[in-house]
Amino acid sequence: MAIKKEKVIAKFREVYGSKGDVSVYFSPGRVNLIGEHIDYNGGHVFPMAIDTGTYVAVRKRPDKKVNFCSYNFDMKKTIGLEKIEAQPDDNWIKYPKGVLVEMKNAKYKLAGMDVFVYGDLPNGAGLSSSASLEVACAYAFARTAGKKNPDLVALSLLAQRAENDFVGVKCGIMDQFASAMGKKSHAILLNTETMKYAHVPLTLTTHTIVIANSNKKRGLVDSEYNARRAECERALKAIQAKKKGVKSLCQLGAGDVGLLKKVLSGNELKRARFAVEENARVLDSMKALKRDDIKKFGELMNASHDGLRDMYEVSCKELDALVSFSREVPGVLGSRMTGAGFGGCIVSLVPKNSVEQYIEHIYTKYKALTRLDTDVYIVHPSDGVHELED
Repeated sequence: MAIKKEKVIAKFREVYGSKGDVSVYFSPGRVNLIGEHIDYNGGHVFPMAIDTGTYVAVRKRPDKKVNFCSYNFDMKKTIGLEKIEAQPDDNWIKYPKGVLVEMKNAKYKLAGMDVFVYGDLPNGAGLSSSASLEVACAYAFARTAGKKNPDLVALSLLAQRAENDFVGVKCGIMDQFASAMGKKSHAILLNTETMKYAHVPLTLTTHTIVIANSNKKRGLVDSEYNARRAECERALKAIQAKKKGVKSLCQLGAGDVGLLKKVLSGNELKRARFAVEENARVLDSMKALKRDDIKKFGELMNASHDGLRDMYEVSCKELDALVSFSREVPGVLGSRMTGAGFGGCIVSLVPKNSVEQYIEHIYTKYKALTRLDTDVYIVHPSDGVHELED
């Protein structure tokens, strides 16, 4: 449920006082329906913005200081805009810090600010809380610097650079793009090689999109994410030595499998094959949606998870269990992990008239197996980053 602007402002004023005008901005999280781990391989992805995310309240200051405070974390910090450096105790502040660094590099005329952050996304669940925070801050800071209509694609790329270069996670563009460019009742088909995109209507009549959180702490995600990306880069380099003009793994197709087997082995072969096959699944899923074949779309979701488990090796026993239990429920058409992996969430296509049965089934079986609870969210495709109106 959306948080009211007045509530965010009230919390802001508890911290910073009542004087001055306060603006509030919202950037959603995202769930990726299909197309995992290929946004850094030049592939097609199909995420949607969801109706929970990050709220950022900002008040301009007359100096060059930026004060940070979060409703979710007991941590406050003040930095100067003249010199922004990473510190060991940055915690969540490393994300807006990175955004400020990239905005300085892009020659934004940044102002001093009081910044208050409120998030209603579960952290570390694979719903892109970090990208939501980055995009919300980038948009809020740009507006505070006098940009009335910031270029949202450019801001998403700026937020990605902040995570790549300042935070140190070599993510692709999908998460930030979805948070910036989401559209109500639509998902986004994005070609990450060309940055061409289309908003695809997503009006399901018989099924609904349900997210289940494994509540498995994702301790390996950053290091393993970077490791997978490095494996893909090595695979691409080996392929480029044999086939000229190849810019990304997902530029290859089914006819190139023989080449992959010839020049690659071990992990590099598995990662490259997954990328090629996952990209094909995304394109096939678009064809299925066009002919309103939601059953086929679900089958492709299932195949995506199986590839992430067996070939890309980013799943875990908790995610696999949730997927398996989800597929046991009659009428569930597809279920897969979503996000970077090693914990976090799954996403499933559940019949609208069976949601309560679904929740009870997976909760009971998952608890018995893992002793962990699973939190369930019914989500809807929503708009991207924007200022909250009165």
